[in-house]
Amino acid sequence: MYLENKTAVVTGASSGIGRAFSHALIGKGTTVYGLARRMNKLKEIQKELGERFKPVKLDVTEHSSVETWVKKTFNDTHLPEILINNAGLATFGDVDQLSVSDWKTMMNTNVNGIFYLTRHMVPLMKKNPEHCHIINISSIAGLLGNPQISGYNATKFAVRGFSEALFKELRYDGIKVSCMFPGSIATDFFDTAKAGDTHPNMMMPDDVASTLVHLLETPDNYLISEVTLRPLNPKPPENDD
Repeated sequence: MYLENKTAVVTGASSGIGRAFSHALIGKGTTVYGLARRMNKLKEIQKELGERFKPVKLDVTEHSSVETWVKKTFNDTHLPEILINNAGLATFGDVDQLSVSDWKTMMNTNVNGIFYLTRHMVPLMKKNPEHCHIINISSIAGLLGNPQISGYNATKFAVRGFSEALFKELRYDGIKVSCMFPGSIATDFFDTAKAGDTHPNMMMPDDVASTLVHLLETPDNYLISEVTLRPLNPKPPENDD
């Protein structure tokens, strides 16, 4: 796909890799609707990126709001080509200490939010004569389970299953579906999740964004359905001296 003059929707666009994705796409000449709950952060990004970045205050866990926004924004003469389902969060802790509220919040954001937006974007993409692409951001935690992240694991495994089913469902409609599984990235994610497992060799958001751009720019009949991203050396080697 040639990204110039294409239209993208990026969720979780106000910070972290969502912000990096928006920067990278704008740099390629794409118009980006950046979705997040914090309009003040989105406005700051618009000042940096210009009018091609369209800030949208939207909570992806509210289905009626998602439906209303999609119907208001797109129509038969204004169709999207790209959807980046990036919004996500985590609360870490032992399963017997994880609150029901935290479990529901992760499920609503990481799983339901992807479903709500995708189900309304897909009919528009089916109408688009251009090839389209949906990229869902899972995590290394969607490939392997670990103690104290059972809830987050559950949501990210769900994203993988949803993505695999969706790519098989939509491939003959000219819609690609890819799932990314990044490891640790230098964002505020771990602070928000109240997890202390950080290290100085985390991946950089811009590098993750360059991989996303590569996926989007592949030829129309070439699909990378899954890609795993990791730091080569996640922690400094032990000093044996």
